[in-house]
Amino acid sequence: MVDKTTRQEYIKNLAEVQAKVIEMGIAAREAVESAMKAFIQQNKTMAARVMQEDDRIDDMTIDIEDRCILLIAKQQPIAHDLRVIATGFKISTDLERIGDHAFDIAKTAYDISQNAPMKKLEFFYTSQLGDCAIEMLNMAIEAYEKEDITLAEKVCVKDDEMDELFAKTFFELSSLVTNEVARAQQITELLFIARFLERIGDHATNIAEWVIYLETAERIRKTKK
Repeated sequence: MVDKTTRQEYIKNLAEVQAKVIEMGIAAREAVESAMKAFIQQNKTMAARVMQEDDRIDDMTIDIEDRCILLIAKQQPIAHDLRVIATGFKISTDLERIGDHAFDIAKTAYDISQNAPMKKLEFFYTSQLGDCAIEMLNMAIEAYEKEDITLAEKVCVKDDEMDELFAKTFFELSSLVTNEVARAQQITELLFIARFLERIGDHATNIAEWVIYLETAERIRKTKK
């Protein structure tokens, strides 16, 4: 029989996993926000800072994974407890990828800032994508923290808006490449940023789906239109 002290320690460890996931989610969101700010302001110092801080998010992933593996090995959890650990593991992976994309955006922003200043029109649609991606990530983290299935479902719905924005951005930037051949490389880099943001939206949707699984034990997978 598991004694009361051991059980309390186990519950504490489960709560710590969830707290670490929330902390990592906030760090990933801040990285995306800073990367987009560096891009819009064409601030290479800020972009370099985002790239330097990427290791911190990677370290958070390792910490969460280690905690999850240890709990499985020592406690052999079942039912909801096992889902807490499984979703912690999975969500940390999505957050790590979001951190990677924040790095990619910052790196591209740094490269762009080395060239002629961008025109506001040229990053208008991309900045809209950034706002949408950050909002989705905020909602997904909040849904996990509050165990809010309704909010998680809203993230999945908002992914359609993200996809429409990406399609519009791709079309507009592709047209600019055709019309401004001399700046094709710079505008092509904006297309890369747009793609990174679209992927961040996908990872935010994954997190929302894991929240739904955590609370209902039902696996859902949003089908792309």
